[in-house]
Amino acid sequence: MEKELVEFLVKSLVDKPDEVNVTMIEGEKSNIIELRVADSDIGKVIGKQGRIAKAIRTILSASATKDGKRAVLEILD
Repeated sequence: MEKELVEFLVKSLVDKPDEVNVTMIEGEKSNIIELRVADSDIGKVIGKQGRIAKAIRTILSASATKDGKRAVLEILD
């Protein structure tokens, strides 16, 4: 669920949605979601002063809490 949510949000933000790659590492109490985008789109995902990344993390956290887990978003370059 969280993986699809991040993928949907990020694909609607970037210029090259076909280069968005989301992988999820499931743990016992938390999920780590790794996000890779094209180099030219990294600024759009992070936003000014990290505002967009923070907003995505907030939505992700709310979604994961519903399932009783914790979710961590890592934006990889």
